[in-house]
Amino acid sequence: MNLEYSGTETIPASKDAVWSFITSPAAIASCMPEVQSSTVVDDRTFDAVVGVAVGPVRGKFTFHVVLDPSPDRSRMGMRISGGGLGSVVDLVANADVAESNGVTTLAWKGTAAMRGPVASIGGRVIDAQAKRVIETTFANVKRRVVATAPGG
Repeated sequence: MNLEYSGTETIPASKDAVWSFITSPAAIASCMPEVQSSTVVDDRTFDAVVGVAVGPVRGKFTFHVVLDPSPDRSRMGMRISGGGLGSVVDLVANADVAESNGVTTLAWKGTAAMRGPVASIGGRVIDAQAKRVIETTFANVKRRVVATAPGG
């Protein structure tokens, strides 16, 4: 099963503040919903155990996340791989980062591939869950950047 997502998050903070946050593995790990534990591996990598509920199936997924910031600070890439419940998930996402008048925009796109029993539950259930996770993660990034930015 292959899924595609895109969206935009507008954050009332400078590009420097947003960039500093989104390039921190610990900061990004803290924004993922249902994180039960996370371990920073290095300055671009972390592992996370996440609680999942897809329809009647509940359990844990373990993910390995690699952040791939562009040298010019205009794009953040992310690769997530892992799985649980006998299923495998691979996600590749990119966010273009731009600032205008002190407001930073993250225009993001991602594709996910899932294989295994969880994928067989049904596309709409998985699609809705994945969309909720993505939207919650970006909302958490926005909330935490604004809270930690000067004047926030």
